[in-house]
Amino acid sequence: MQKSNKKKILNSILGMVIFWMVFVIVIVCIFSYNSEIIKKNFNVFKERLAAPSGANDVLFLPNDDSFLNTDADQISQPDVFQTPNSADEVQPAAANTPPAAVVPSPPPANTSNEISGGSQTQTQTQTTPQPTTQTQTQTTVQPTTQTQTPTPPVQMRDRAIYFTQVNTDGQILQSKVTRRLPVTQSPMMDALNVLLSGLTAEELSRGLINLIPANTRIISATVRGNTAYINFSEDFLINKYGVDGYVAQLRQIVWTVTEFSNVHDVQFLIEGMRIDYLGEGIWIGSPISRQSF
Repeated sequence: MQKSNKKKILNSILGMVIFWMVFVIVIVCIFSYNSEIIKKNFNVFKERLAAPSGANDVLFLPNDDSFLNTDADQISQPDVFQTPNSADEVQPAAANTPPAAVVPSPPPANTSNEISGGSQTQTQTQTTPQPTTQTQTQTTVQPTTQTQTPTPPVQMRDRAIYFTQVNTDGQILQSKVTRRLPVTQSPMMDALNVLLSGLTAEELSRGLINLIPANTRIISATVRGNTAYINFSEDFLINKYGVDGYVAQLRQIVWTVTEFSNVHDVQFLIEGMRIDYLGEGIWIGSPISRQSF
């Protein structure tokens, strides 16, 4: 008899143990299957707690297909009213047209979805969007004024240039004129170029002439020590006025160049070559100064 009672007690205990094990397994399976839903609801609940006052009135559940469908029931998600996208675009305002207000769409009816999964019920609620008014304002862009920095004035300096003049006795003399030229890094070359460019109308009226042959070009001009090395084109070799013309053209060059304080004499070169004589026996094989004439 006692053995029979003990056996009944053991069977009842074993039955209860098996019942609770099955119950726990069922609960674990339910929670495992709905773990994603539970996690999302838990995150929403945390966001409600962290939201400022007045923002916790409505609980928004995630809009996801996995939330709306279960193995037990296939429930279609209800249609949700959406405001047309054109209300979010701002169109350019016409001139003198008062600001336009965007009329809000009628609020959608609250919809709720109840899904049964074991002993769990979930509800989705949507709130009515508040009407917003967009105001367009026209901004006038003022044109910008650019201020130009004035360029500094060019420095000028007087340079002595020598031409030729024949006096009443027939003597050939050097005549000095003054030209105002910009200050550059090559003042001697500037003075020589002005000399080759010829006379002004006022200088011609005074009887001045230029006896340097036409089309003569200066290839280079450098100073070494107190000597200026000036390289002329071959046009410098031909002077139609003969010996007097050759002497006059040399004197115009020597007098103009020796106006610079660091130049004492001139070495004439023709196409880069040093030649001994110019014309009919006029020596130019060595540097020539004012005292050479």
